[in-house]
Amino acid sequence: MKIGVDEAGRGPVIGPLVVCAFAATSISELIELGVKDSKDLSKKRREELYEVLSQMPHQVVICPPERIDNSTNLNDLEVELFAESLKLMPEGEVILDACDVDAARFARNVSKASSRKCLAEHKADSNYPEVGAASIIAKVTRDRFIADLSDELGIELGSGYPSDPTTKIAVKELVKGKLPHECLRWSWKTVENAWGGKVPPRKGNNQQTLF
Repeated sequence: MKIGVDEAGRGPVIGPLVVCAFAATSISELIELGVKDSKDLSKKRREELYEVLSQMPHQVVICPPERIDNSTNLNDLEVELFAESLKLMPEGEVILDACDVDAARFARNVSKASSRKCLAEHKADSNYPEVGAASIIAKVTRDRFIADLSDELGIELGSGYPSDPTTKIAVKELVKGKLPHECLRWSWKTVENAWGGKVPPRKGNNQQTLF
């Protein structure tokens, strides 16, 4: 069994960080399906593949903005999330898409946290179909979450990334209350700038400005 783990939504200022662990029963089947890094696929093709891949063994962890704001840093948080995604997965060879500049360190940290032997590589989502499958499920899960949130709020949120003009407009709207909206990552510099000063800490949070 080949198990791949990847994430979607590390950089956005809006919405969750999503991690997926995917267990491949057949690498050749994934190759035949055309599975690859989600960034190399059209939205339509990601959605089509998601419908097939989501029927295969996988585990998704959705990390809300509040937990991100309560974390010490993103690298440590992603170690926790990757380890959590592996908890209910079957035995197998685990390959991670490295979230740390030091791939070997990331593998060691996730291995320790999950009690599983893990390897990690940069661009593993491009080089290993099982990691590509995980990236597709994580990406579509997050995109659907953002689309539903946009409908719920009645605001076009865009991609959620700070550089997205639509997202910039949305953030300005979402800080107009007594506190920034709960869907925002309050510890992001983008929110602080839109808020016009230091953002109050979230409940139980000793947050630091991260981005």
